[in-house]
Amino acid sequence: MSMPTKPWSRGPWTVGASRTTELYRERGFDQTTTAEIAARAGVNERTFFRHFPDKREVLFDGQAAVRAALVEAVAESPDGLRPFEILLCAFRKAGRILEENRPFSEPRLEVIAVTPALRERELAKAASLTEALTQALRQRDVDDRLAGLAAQTGWAVFHQAVQAWIDDPSHSLDAHLSRTFEDLRTLSAAVPSTKACPGS
Repeated sequence: MSMPTKPWSRGPWTVGASRTTELYRERGFDQTTTAEIAARAGVNERTFFRHFPDKREVLFDGQAAVRAALVEAVAESPDGLRPFEILLCAFRKAGRILEENRPFSEPRLEVIAVTPALRERELAKAASLTEALTQALRQRDVDDRLAGLAAQTGWAVFHQAVQAWIDDPSHSLDAHLSRTFEDLRTLSAAVPSTKACPGS
């Protein structure tokens, strides 16, 4: 049986992906076969492989949308903002994608957290997203060295905010983002002068 469009085609994460994460939670990622994934999504295995190179990529299919949203938001942020302010604007835009897809986002993170191979893949994807943010900041005339540091630090803050949102859904992701960036501001203010700790 073939489908005219893939079951994930209506957005970054939709019915097919949600059904797959349910299956991963039930059976475990390593124990789940592509045949089972295809059956759960209502397609055959050949159709599955037309859309995904392997079963890991079902969980990462939406990252292209997140990446595009982040890069676009950095480019469109108002003039005069500092790097972390630009990134906060970008993460708020990307956060809306995650909030709209919480039924997929939450179990996805759970599956990744307990699967070493997926954690490795997540780190690789995060590195790619961080590099995209670095390049986007450089396009905003942020110094090369500062752009990389800001992107890496900002991504860590975003990741922490997302995890806090998963753990505490009583507050919006935007609220968690605001709190974690305030925490970053607090930590930055407490960074000692290099003169206070001279090298030996």
